[in-house]
Amino acid sequence: MLVAAAVCPCPPLLVPDVAAGAAPELDAARAACTDALGLLAASRPDLLVVVGPAEQSGRGPHPEGTRGSFAGFGVDLAVRLGRESAADADTAAPLLPASLAVAAWLLERTGWSDAPVEGLGVGEPLEAERCVRTGAGLAARAERVALLVMGDAGACRTLKAPGYLDERAAGFDAEAARALGAADVDALKALDAELAQELKVAGRAPWQVLAGAAEDAGLAGALLYDEAPYGVGYIVAAWS
Repeated sequence: MLVAAAVCPCPPLLVPDVAAGAAPELDAARAACTDALGLLAASRPDLLVVVGPAEQSGRGPHPEGTRGSFAGFGVDLAVRLGRESAADADTAAPLLPASLAVAAWLLERTGWSDAPVEGLGVGEPLEAERCVRTGAGLAARAERVALLVMGDAGACRTLKAPGYLDERAAGFDAEAARALGAADVDALKALDAELAQELKVAGRAPWQVLAGAAEDAGLAGALLYDEAPYGVGYIVAAWS
């Protein structure tokens, strides 16, 4: 059963070594993520599952100990998902997708040691119904399950945004932030997948996995951060 969840953005810029001189611009987002992870630890889960968007090669389960790297972003920084395991020793194993590598960095930064950690990379096109079923399956994995849900909102908030300016982005992001802050499961399920793809919303599928996991869990939500630096919506929320 799902007992807690944290929602965090997943830009590699969240990692100060990657952001370099721009690192202070996301200090508030990092602080909010730390607070959200603190609530996860306080829930004393038996299992933590990290869910994040992934390209084709990174989709599917990632066992505890899977390695990640920020070398592709010009930084010699390696991370590991949770505790060391056989997956960590397998140097030929696929690396974590970027979203889960950011999650692994957050967990290492906050000293996570409360429960085993597993990862799940989901594809942007995954239909809402499958997301919901996937979430329900995750919630049934243990008596007390927590989720760390990674994903950005729209990348079309300004003229300089990665997806340029789309007037629909602010409204979509506002509703997503409201739903995540209120733990509104039905509203998350109703997010328009096609519109989300047009607005380059990386978090839509992970958020709908969360909705499936939280069905009948009776959790309350709190919105901890909602800004759009660089024209991309970053949302941090905590459910408990």
